[in-house]
Amino acid sequence: MTNELPPSQDQIWSIGLHAGNSPFDLKPLPDIPNPVLTWRDVTDVPAKFVADPFMIQADDLWYMFFEVLNQQTNKGEIGLATSETGDVWIYRQIVLTEPFHLSYPHVFEWNGDYYMTPETLLAEAVRLYKATDFPTHWTCVGSLVQGSFADPSIFQYDDRWWMFACSTPYQHDTLRLYLADELMGEWREHPASPIVEGNKRKARPAGRVLVLDETIVRFAQDCVPDYGRQLRAFEISELTSDAYVETEHSKSPILFGSGRGWNQTGMHHVDAHLIEDGQWLACVDGSIETALIQKTNHHARAALIQA
Repeated sequence: MTNELPPSQDQIWSIGLHAGNSPFDLKPLPDIPNPVLTWRDVTDVPAKFVADPFMIQADDLWYMFFEVLNQQTNKGEIGLATSETGDVWIYRQIVLTEPFHLSYPHVFEWNGDYYMTPETLLAEAVRLYKATDFPTHWTCVGSLVQGSFADPSIFQYDDRWWMFACSTPYQHDTLRLYLADELMGEWREHPASPIVEGNKRKARPAGRVLVLDETIVRFAQDCVPDYGRQLRAFEISELTSDAYVETEHSKSPILFGSGRGWNQTGMHHVDAHLIEDGQWLACVDGSIETALIQKTNHHARAALIQA
């Protein structure tokens, strides 16, 4: 019989789908059971869990990149899944591995090419990767910012490049902001940075930054009482080379543990995309502690994970 739990793992992260009329009103899809991807779907390495999903649509196909924690190396690698419709996903393969841990594969398109800024904190730099053969082959083309940063989140606004990153990756309580005139140009820290300091509720990035007309939305992990409990949303009303103003959205927190099933103990990531008729589709992740599963009887475990 197939194992119901990955070995040597205290917390299982899996990937699900949510949708809604806005990125602040996301709910599970009624006809698609979550999670849509788990450690069981990974076929080319022994996986502990999957997490941190980012999607991108190209040539009428959806591509999802995410962290796969390798059981043998205890190191994160970047996996790929694809979908024709955005709801049913098929795991493909590992597409990026390094001697150090990888996670949070923030993928984006620019000038006809595809780039990725995964978390590479053990390399002591935010590294930029470019697809030499999208979606399966990626090459590091440089380092943007030196230092050990968690969850770097890059975006364009007002003819500049911007990046949020957590500079305290194990305390989750400091958010810094950087900017550059060119993607591969000179990156500098914003004069208002750190944007957040000494606050675990809103410092660590939690997914793609959205630029909605003149409003910018960043998502943050709420790491109280511990890591990865829920997601908060912040609207940035002023962003210039020397000014920064944000307020928490009225519907924040927007995602949190359901109290049962695959995301029972928390959610810490969202990547939302406007698809059609004003609808938003988002890939998210959620966690459940293995101790909670092990307390249930043998026959109820599978149902608990899939609920």
